[in-house]
Amino acid sequence: MKQRRIMLTTVEEAKDFVTSAMKCDFDIDVFYNRVVIDAKSLLGVMSLDLTKVLTVEYDGENKGFEAFLDTVAVKATAA
Repeated sequence: MKQRRIMLTTVEEAKDFVTSAMKCDFDIDVFYNRVVIDAKSLLGVMSLDLTKVLTVEYDGENKGFEAFLDTVAVKATAA
C-alpha cells in the first residue's frame, strides 16, 4: 500500500485529481481524519475540506496518476 500526502487547493485541482484517479484500474482512497472517500468520486472529493492536507492510499501503479500526485504533494517541511 502506498500513501501520499496531498493538498488540493482549488476545485479545478480536485476535478483533475478525480479524472486522473478514474484512469487507474485499482482502488484509491482519500483520508481526512476518520473520513474515507473513494478518490474516483467527484462528489466525495468535493465534500472534503480542501483547505486541509489529505492522505491518498492506493495499491497499484500508474505513472500519470503518480505524476499528478507529485504536483499536489505536500512537502515534508510543510504541515
